[in-house]
This record gives sequence, C-alpha cells and structure tokens, in this order.
Amino acid sequence: MAPKVAVVRTTPETVLDSINRAMDLAEAPMHLRGERELLLKLNLSWTKYFPACSSQPWQLDGVARYLLAHGYRKEQILPIENKTVVTNPRKGAANNLWLPVLEKYGLELIPLPEVEWKVHAFREPLLRLHTIFPEGIEIPALFEGRDILHLPTVKTHGHSVTTGAVKNAFGGLLKEVRHYAHKYIHEVLVDLLIMQRELHPHVFAVMDGTVCGDGAGPRTMDPVVGNLILASADSVAIDAVAAKIMGFDPMSIPYLRMATERGLGEARIERITIAGEDIGELNFHFRSKRSLVIWGDQMLRIGPLRFLERIALHSPLVFWAPLASNMYHDWFWYPTVGRRKIRKFMNSPWGKLWQTYRDRR
Repeated sequence: MAPKVAVVRTTPETVLDSINRAMDLAEAPMHLRGERELLLKLNLSWTKYFPACSSQPWQLDGVARYLLAHGYRKEQILPIENKTVVTNPRKGAANNLWLPVLEKYGLELIPLPEVEWKVHAFREPLLRLHTIFPEGIEIPALFEGRDILHLPTVKTHGHSVTTGAVKNAFGGLLKEVRHYAHKYIHEVLVDLLIMQRELHPHVFAVMDGTVCGDGAGPRTMDPVVGNLILASADSVAIDAVAAKIMGFDPMSIPYLRMATERGLGEARIERITIAGEDIGELNFHFRSKRSLVIWGDQMLRIGPLRFLERIALHSPLVFWAPLASNMYHDWFWYPTVGRRKIRKFMNSPWGKLWQTYRDRR
C-alpha cells in the first residue's frame, strides 16, 4: 500500500484546525490509538527563537489538542527534547514558547539529559553507528516500546540537504556527542530509521511548513512563509514530500534514496499518496547552503583539514568547537543578521500569531 502524506494549506487563524485536518487525512487514529504512552519529540535546533528553526508553538498546540481529543490522557503524552553541545532543552522550551502550550494541556517537558540512558543491542545490522560508538549505542530507556510523534519543520540543512522527520530522531536517540556522526550523516539517518523500527510500535510526524527555512540551515536561514502543514506515518515519505515542495528531487538526497532502497520508507513521489493539497505546481526553489560553522566542520571531517580531525574534534581540545559555534551563531549572527530577519517576521501574520503565544507566558 502506498504511504499517505497529508498536505494542508493553512492560515494563522485556522492553523489548529488545519493540524486536525492533516492528522485526519494522514489517518493518525490508525497509528496513534492511545493504547500506550506516546513520546512527543520536539525539534530544538537553537536555544534561541528563530522562525522555522524549531517546533512552532502552534504546531505543538494543535497536536496536543488533537491527541487529547482522540483517546489520549495527558499522563500518556511525554513531550521530550535533548541537548547538544550548543543547545539547552529547558531554556529552548522557554524561548520557543513551548511552555505556555504545555501548561495549557497539563503536560510537562522531559529533558532527555535528565532521564536514564542505556546501551541497546540492536538486532538488525546498522550501517554506521556501531562503528562510531563501538562501546555501544546508548539510547533513552523510555524509548523502548513507546510510540513516537515527531514535530519537525520544513527546512534545509548544511549537512543533510534537508531535515525533517527522519533527522528529528537524531536529536532524540543519540547523546550530545552525536556530532561525531556528521561525517556519515546520510548513513546515520538510515540507521535511525532501522533503530526506530525496532524501538517504536508506531511512528508518526506532523511537520510545520507555515514558516519554512531556506539556505544555511538548520539555524542561519531565510524564513519563508509556506502556509502548509504536513502529516504522515512514513517519515521518509513526509521528508520526500517536503523536499519536493522545497524544490529538491527527493531521490537525489542520499538518506532518502538509501532509505527507500532498503524498504524503510518511500521517497519516490509517484508512489506516495498525497492527501489534501495538490503539490504538483509547488516549488519554493530553496537551496541548501553551509553556514560558516558547518563549512568549518566539514573541512575538518571530510575536507582538506581532515588530518586534524582527531585532535580538533575527538580530544580534550574539542572545547573550541562549541565555543566557536556559540560565538558565531549567538554573539555575531543572531544579534545582527538574525535580528533583522526576526523583526521582518514579527510584522507578518505568523509573527503576530507567535506574539500571542508570548503574551500567554
């Protein structure tokens, strides 16, 4: 049976109802039945707020409302997010206005650094992660046997071309040293699909395309209003449809092609059932670019400076890397270029909606 991806056009006034419609079109009740606890995996790409960078508050709002109206008790819904060497889930939840939404529905954020992690021996052979972490792949213990719902955004990425439902697992299943995996990012993303198939009875995604990110993602992007909500039970298919809308050939993106070839999902648009919006003429003409930080990372991992990789990124001297990232992103780009883009966004209808969530704090 062809996987189904819902694509629904929306507005700031109708977005919660649009999320409801998208989840219905993607047959969410078939996959999320309220029979077990559900991990609600948010997407935090920056501790600070930047449009299209992380899960939007209305995205969380609409999904939480839908779940509670379709058989879930609040005790069954576990909102989770991880940290990286440059992000903090508690501060990020506050800055991205998730906390007022969680409070509205009686939900509480679970920062993954604060839960038990355990080595999991995966039965199915992995492509790369077992060599990156030869001592064993640690995962959060609470992932085993629970369903998961991803909340990604439509955006480009300097490492993986695009990022979405598949890569959202990267920020949950791996510890903060997951940047070691950047060198083999496409193979690692396929590994994450293999791992999720073993860990979770059901996987679902609701992707925010109301404001999309073009350029040097996942942070230093140009916010572009897309007015779309996507939903699917096939993480590969929803990422493929998002890639098509952004202007990419999904099968030219290695992780989507490899996942399709291994039967982990479907990235061939002609074999995906699109429910809702006709995407035939949709093309945002996005281009994936590398930020200064990602460019430097790739120079050290796969470029002419790779002879310095071990000492620069896998030794006690690695402290320079997150410091350099924070200096560029938080101290230079965000207060200058970023602020201008945020001011422009705040004057848009979606920016005004964001401010209504800010006012609820």
